[in-house]
Amino acid sequence: MRLMGWLRISAGRLRQGWLLVVESTTAATVAWLVDTWLIGHPQPFFAPAAALIVLGQVRGQRMRRAVEVIVGVAGGVLVADVVAQALGPHTTWTIFTVILLTLSLAVAIGASTVSLVQAAVSALYLVVVAPSTATAVPLRFVDALIGGVVALVTSQLAVARDPVAALVRESRQVFDELAGVLEGVAAALDRHDETAARDALDRARRADAAVQRLQSAVLAAGEALWLHVGRRRRLGGVHAVDAATRQMDYAVRNVRVLARAGVTLTRLPATPPPELGTALRSFAAAVRAVDESLTAELAGLGESAERYTEQAEAAAFDALRAAGRLLPQGPPLPLVMIVGQLRSTAIDLLRGAGSDDVTILTRVDEALGLPPV
Repeated sequence: MRLMGWLRISAGRLRQGWLLVVESTTAATVAWLVDTWLIGHPQPFFAPAAALIVLGQVRGQRMRRAVEVIVGVAGGVLVADVVAQALGPHTTWTIFTVILLTLSLAVAIGASTVSLVQAAVSALYLVVVAPSTATAVPLRFVDALIGGVVALVTSQLAVARDPVAALVRESRQVFDELAGVLEGVAAALDRHDETAARDALDRARRADAAVQRLQSAVLAAGEALWLHVGRRRRLGGVHAVDAATRQMDYAVRNVRVLARAGVTLTRLPATPPPELGTALRSFAAAVRAVDESLTAELAGLGESAERYTEQAEAAAFDALRAAGRLLPQGPPLPLVMIVGQLRSTAIDLLRGAGSDDVTILTRVDEALGLPPV
């Protein structure tokens, strides 16, 4: 049984990571072939190595990592060549000096951990393994350049047809999860079902992972569009989603607190008022409208995006008005917490949709029937 469980987990991981396996294998092989056939370098170690390092990074960071790999290799090779000529190869003092100077240089220029390791390994390779040649510096630099470029080209093949398709999928996943949690809490309150409320809370806890994937997808889409010169005009939609993502991170946390209060409310003897479920469902509709607004923004459909934003505002304020009518009845604390989280989530959601930040607080409080501050 344990073996079968492990196999299922492994198969799931392979389904999720198969693209990286194919990309890395292809890029490393192509980098090797280009360096050996076109450049004529008999042992192009750094070409496939650079390709693997670049593709091993999260999508959206590969351009920066490619530059760091190239700079790290070039710097490490330069330091190793100078020190080896001064102190001689294969000596303890040479290794000590090469590592010290290479890491010091990388730290001084603010290089990442990947660049630190790559620079040190490159330098060590030259003073310990590679034969000394007069052309060592340019050959290794060319190797790293070829590997980095091949990796970037390979990584873009999967997104060349539609660079924002993955971003749209991840965005929908986040908003579907958020709306699903709200609808799940509403259904649990309608039935006074603690088990269903706990299921909704578990789903809310998993939404954090969806937000993290969305953040990575924003970086990847921005990188892909930047590399596709003819499609850079769509970067505005990516920037809109990026701004919304920061607000959605807060909204997901608020809804998680709301779901936790929903569990508590189902444990009380009194049945929650049906108006609360209505408010939650209206708010779920607002969440889905914001999703449609951002999708339209990514497609460059500005008028449609504005229309969906207006729908999101209308649904959110309907939910807040319905929730606000429950407050004068002297409700229990968990219900007040849910209304409060609806207020906070509405502010984050509508800010993410691009609503006027100056007036949103006043309008939200007016919808709840609260006196102006």
